[in-house]
Amino acid sequence: MKSKRAFFFSALLLGCALQIAQAQSELPGTFTVTDERASEEISEVSRLYLDGNLVATFRLGLSKSRETKTIPLPAGRYDVDYALCGEITIMHNGHQETHQVSSEGQLHHPEGHTLDAVGSNNFTDFFLVDYNDPSVATHRHGRAAVCASPSS
Repeated sequence: MKSKRAFFFSALLLGCALQIAQAQSELPGTFTVTDERASEEISEVSRLYLDGNLVATFRLGLSKSRETKTIPLPAGRYDVDYALCGEITIMHNGHQETHQVSSEGQLHHPEGHTLDAVGSNNFTDFFLVDYNDPSVATHRHGRAAVCASPSS
């Protein structure tokens, strides 16, 4: 009778240990995104979406030129779609211009990586890049649908 209890108790402990290990392995990874104001920028508000869900907002201005956020990955996902949307106000030829910027792409195993939010094409394109490992983020040119302003 004692050996049955000991076996049952051992099996129960093993089962609990396996469940804890499985739960820990399913915890979402994280990555960081840094957004930095360019010298010609006056202000910037940008939003990062993963799989259509808002996960971070960055607010930069004359008093805050850089912001870094840690982003959790959706549990069990290693490749995720992203969209980066924003409004960037720049000084151009002595006049302020505000540009609506957006793009989308996909992140491939970004856990542990640091990505930069980068603007190009005269502040009309906006995307994520990892300069140490360019394969982490792919970028599709064009406006991201999730960034479209609601019309009513």
